[in-house]
Amino acid sequence: MYNGIINVYKEAGYTSHDVVARLRGICKMKKIGHTGTLDPEAVGVLPVCLGSGTKLCDLLTDWDKEYIAVLYLGVDTDTQDMTGQVIRKCEPGMAEALQEESVRAVILEFLGEYDQIPPMYSALKVNGRKLYELAREGKEVERKSRKVLIKELEIQEVELPRVKMRVVCSKGTYIRTLCHDIGDRLGCGGAMESLVRSRVGIFGIKEAHTLKQIETLCDQNRITDIIIRPDEIFGKNPAVVVTEHGRKMAENGNMLRVEDLVTETDWLDEEQIRVYDGAGKFYGIYQYNKNSAVMKPIKMFL
Repeated sequence: MYNGIINVYKEAGYTSHDVVARLRGICKMKKIGHTGTLDPEAVGVLPVCLGSGTKLCDLLTDWDKEYIAVLYLGVDTDTQDMTGQVIRKCEPGMAEALQEESVRAVILEFLGEYDQIPPMYSALKVNGRKLYELAREGKEVERKSRKVLIKELEIQEVELPRVKMRVVCSKGTYIRTLCHDIGDRLGCGGAMESLVRSRVGIFGIKEAHTLKQIETLCDQNRITDIIIRPDEIFGKNPAVVVTEHGRKMAENGNMLRVEDLVTETDWLDEEQIRVYDGAGKFYGIYQYNKNSAVMKPIKMFL
C-alpha cells in the first residue's frame, strides 16, 4: 500500500482512466485516482494519487495548469481539435494571409477572464449523461457558458496557419475551446493541433515519469523514490508536534488544543498547520484559531 502522489507523464493514446488502470496493476492496489482529465492525444503532466493521497485529488484539481498548445487556423472541427471531423473550412489561403500582428492582438484579447462554452466532446454531464456520449450519438445539447481565467498567455511562435502558445489557466479551462474561440474571433476558424500539459501546480513536466519508468522502478522496489508524500504538498504550512494525549486525539480526527502540542504556538497566526507526532508520523492539516487556541481538522491522512 503506497500513500502519496506520482507525477506521471501521460503519453499519447492513453486516456487518464487508462493511466489509472495501468497503475493499479503496476502498484497492485485499487485506491488510485487522477487529478484532472487530459485528452487521449494530449501528453504531459498527470498527477496520480495513491492510498491516503487520494484525499488530495480535489485540491490538486483546483490548481493552475500550464499548457503548450499549437493552434491551427483555417478549420473548425466537431471536437475542436485536429482529431475530429472537419465541419468548416475557410477559403484556401485565408488563414495564411492573416496579418501576424492582427493574430497576436486577437489572441491576447483572451488574457484574463472570459466566458467559455464547454465543448460537446467533454466529460461534463448534462442530465446524467456525459457530453461526449451524446456527441457520439450525433446529439448536441445547449451548454451554459462558464467563466474561466487565462492567467498567462504567451505567443511563442507564429508560422501561419499555426500558432504555438503557452497558456496558464484556471480549473475547468478547455484549451481546445480556447483555440476554437480564437479562430472564431479571427473569422477563419481554428482547432487545436497538439497539446502538452507542462505543469499542474508544483508538478512540472521535467520531473514526470512514464508508465514504463514507473513499472521498472516498481520491479526494482524503488517506486517510493518517486512518490511524493501528502505532507510535502503542504510544505509551506507550519508544522507542529503533538503530545501523547494530542496523538490520541489526532488518531480519531478530533480537535486539538494548545496544551496538546509539544511545539510552542506563540509564532503561529490564523493559519493551516501540519500535525505530526513525536515519531514524525503525519496526521493531517488543521486550522489554527489564535483567539480560542483550538485547532480544527481540515483534512486527515491516516
